[in-house]
Formats: sequence, structure tokens, C-alpha cells
Amino acid sequence: MADAKTADLMEKIVSLCKRRGFIFQSSEIYGGINGFWDYGPLGAELKRNVKELWWNTMTRQREDVAGLEATIIMSPKIWEASGHVSTFSDPMIDCKTCKGRFRADQIDEIPCTQKPSKSVKDCHGEKTAPRAFNLMFQTYVGPVQDDSAIAYLRPETAQAIFAQFKNVLETSRQKVPFGIAQIGKAFRNEVTPRNYTFRSREFEQMELEFFIKPDEAIEAIHGSVVTVPTTGHPGEPQPNWGWQAWHQYWVEERVRFYEGIGLSRQTLGFHVQTAEELAHYARATVDILFKFPFSKRDEKGELKGEELEGIAARSDFDLSQHQRFSGKAMGVFDDELRAAWGKLPKEKQDDLWRRYYENRKKYLTKSGVPDEQAAKQATEDANGLAKGQYIPHVIEPSAGVDRLILALIANAYSEETKTDEKGKSETTVVMKFHPRVAPVKVGVMPLLKNKPELVKKATEVRDLLRPWMNVFYDDGGSIGRRYARQDEAGTPYCVTIDFDTLGEKGPELLDTVTLRERDTTKQERVKISELLPRLLEKIR
Repeated sequence: MADAKTADLMEKIVSLCKRRGFIFQSSEIYGGINGFWDYGPLGAELKRNVKELWWNTMTRQREDVAGLEATIIMSPKIWEASGHVSTFSDPMIDCKTCKGRFRADQIDEIPCTQKPSKSVKDCHGEKTAPRAFNLMFQTYVGPVQDDSAIAYLRPETAQAIFAQFKNVLETSRQKVPFGIAQIGKAFRNEVTPRNYTFRSREFEQMELEFFIKPDEAIEAIHGSVVTVPTTGHPGEPQPNWGWQAWHQYWVEERVRFYEGIGLSRQTLGFHVQTAEELAHYARATVDILFKFPFSKRDEKGELKGEELEGIAARSDFDLSQHQRFSGKAMGVFDDELRAAWGKLPKEKQDDLWRRYYENRKKYLTKSGVPDEQAAKQATEDANGLAKGQYIPHVIEPSAGVDRLILALIANAYSEETKTDEKGKSETTVVMKFHPRVAPVKVGVMPLLKNKPELVKKATEVRDLLRPWMNVFYDDGGSIGRRYARQDEAGTPYCVTIDFDTLGEKGPELLDTVTLRERDTTKQERVKISELLPRLLEKIR
């Protein structure tokens, strides 16, 4: 349960988001709709910056990742293959006293609507028995609403990547190991959306499916499979990396990304899923957490954090499922494997064959294939190694955009109290966004708006910077008030055009401006000709 101080902080953050145009409740003029949120002017810029940085980092700056943008509605058979139709559900109960509907595993966290005090979290009314509630939004495709027209809004973006794996592989001229990245909307009909935008019914994901060779293929080609320490970055990828090394690599790469946009390791937590928590097909999953104000606390009273991103080693489950359900081959041909296999001693071939066979049979059996049929299919799959054929395994870093936006806002929020010479104190909010993600990069301000020569020069500076960054032109109120407004919006730099800019105090200050830094409030004179490269260096 959150303490009063934590609840107060979240109330302040929510209030700021509404007041400054970061986040609005969807359909607010009609009373709102629970679990849906709109991003205002500052929020839209913040979200766009984050997605663009992720895309640049994951695709454009790498040679081994290609992009995809798939449809929200796909064949319902995709969700049958992935297991979402049959297993994607939460336990739901109803309260006969307050008529509320809750997730059965979170009943202690949900307030009863009939209780007079908001501090009462556990509704003690009589409950119905838990029942499964599928989280997918159902719709119909075409004019007739019958079972043949049923479709679903996608609950995740990953499955489109698996379904298009072969097309992307062939058209992008990639070879395993390589990845496919996608950013897009997903929808889950959550029983109880909660914690502001953290758990919503409409949200956005940034997902990478990074396809790798099975360890048996690596060992056949390179003689052994390298494993790496489970702490720290393992360095540049190596040809003899197995799934464990790739998994550790992507955990650390994702942490580097968060550090690069202002979330230090001190604000993050890590949860290594136990054997009981892992999906049946996963070999390992590490959740990267952020210590939100509403996060639960450990026995020492420290915030434990809530999930920002999961990095999962998903074996070959997904491609195998789509191969079974679609009847289309999802394997790849690896000439290097075929050549290496023929040079292996017979006992080594037999050892690798057996291990691959056992893994494939285990997958097929757990997927419901009868033993005899599973053994036959696993034999065919294992025989494919000698021909250079296998189904790739995958490492999946999957992040929530909206959760990350909320983390950045919570991390940036700070209050500063200043006392003037008369002893009057004033508390202001400063949003300390990293310059790379800040919605507005620079505020441009003429000292006075009723001096045409100052306004003319200020608009020239604004137009100089606009093609390269988001600029906010502000000429209303005192310069101090304008600085405060930009601080509250998270703008890292402000440029003031004053009479020195016009050279009124001497030619040495002609065409210079005052550059103010948000976090230190330090001000310095900078030549207009040097302003753009100076700011670009800081915001990039």
C-alpha cells in the first residue's frame, strides 16, 4: 500500500501532466473512459522523441536489425497459434456488496466503491468465484457479425514479426543472427486499469525479436558455445555466442539505452524470473524495473520497482507454433552449418542430433502433439541439421512506451523552493528531462515584446534553430516567469535576446545572446553563429 507521501507525489505528477499538457484523460468532456489516455502537446513531443531514439538505436545504428510496421488487426489464426485465444486471460471476480469487478489476484489493492474512506483497500463483501476473462478486444471484419468474421485487436506487436519473419529475412538480405523491430499500438481489455498510465487498455510497445542460431548449430560450427558472466556487458557480439550470451547482451544494451535518456541504474531494478514464473517455452527472462512512486517496497522500505521491459529468451517456440498452425516452413538454411556438420566426428554428430531432437520433442509434446507424432517430427527436425536447416531461436526485448513515458516524467519531477531578499518563499516545479527526450529543446525569448528590434532578432534566432530542434517562442511576462514556465515544461535551455544582442553596450557583444541552462541556472553569452552547433552537441 502506498504511503501518504507517495500518494501526494503521484497526485502532484498527475496534476502537472494535466496542467502543462503532458497527458489528458481520454474523452474527458464526456466523463472519461477508464484505461485510455491522450497525450497533449508536451506529452506528444516527449513520446515521439522516445520512440525516435529507440528506433534509431535499435535499427538505424545497427547493421543486424530491420524494421517492420504491421497491422493492428490480423488473421485470428495468428492468436490461436500464439496461445492468446485459449490462455491470454486474467482471473476475474465480482463483489456482491459493492458490485465492483476486480482481478482476483489483486483484490487487496483495489478499493471497494462502497467504503467511505479511500484508505480502505480491501473490500470485504461477498465475492463470486474467480473465472477466466480473456484480455483481447474482439471485433468483426466485414459486414456480417458471425463467428466466421471474428477478429481481435492485437494484444502485442510481437506476433506480427514472427508471422512476417520469412518475408523480412528474404527482402532485407539479412542472415541469422539478426533482428526485426517494431513500434506500435496494442490493446488489452484489463479488468482493472490502474496506476495512472502504467496499466492501460490501449498502449504502445517497442519490441525487438532478435533471431539467433540454436546452441547445437553454434557448437557444430565453432566447436563450443561461449557463455558470459551474468553481470556486466559482454562486449561486441561474437560468432560463437549461444542464447545465454545473447540474452545477457540485450539486457545490458537495454540498460544502456535507459541510461542514455536519463534513467540511471539507481532508478532501475532487476527481476530474474524464477523457474515457476517463466513461460513454459522460455529459458530465461529478466525484467527491467523502474522505481515508480507507487511501487511496492521491500522489507527495508526501499522501492522495488515495476516492470518497464522484459528481455526473454523464448527458444524457437514462436516460429515453431506458426509453422505448425500455418503449414508454412519457418526454418532457415545455413550453408556454414551444413559444411561444418560434414566435418564432425560421428559421435559429435550423434550428441548434437540427440540434444536437438530432445528439445524439439519437448516443445511438440508440451504443445499437445501426441508422443508418436512428436517423436517423428522431432526426428525430421534433427535430421535437418546435417542439411544446414534449423528453426531460429529468439531473444525478445519488449518495452512499454507509455510506461517509459511515465517513468521519465516521475524521474524528472523535482521541486525547488527559493526565498527572496524579503523572506518570501516560493516553490516551483522543475522537470529535469534529459535533453535527448525533452519535449522542447530550447525556449527563445526577447527581453521585451514591445521592442520591435528585439522581437525581430528573436524570431531570426528561432527560425535558425527550428529546422533542427523543437523551439518554443515565449514573449509573455517577466523573463523570470518565462524561465519558470520553461523549467516546468522540462526545457533544458533558454536563449534570451536583449539589448546587448543589438550591440548597445559595445560592439563586442553584438549578435550574442544569453544561453541559460535549466538544471544549473547558469547563464553565459554565446555568439549567434555558434548557437546551433553548441545546442546540437548538448541535445544529441
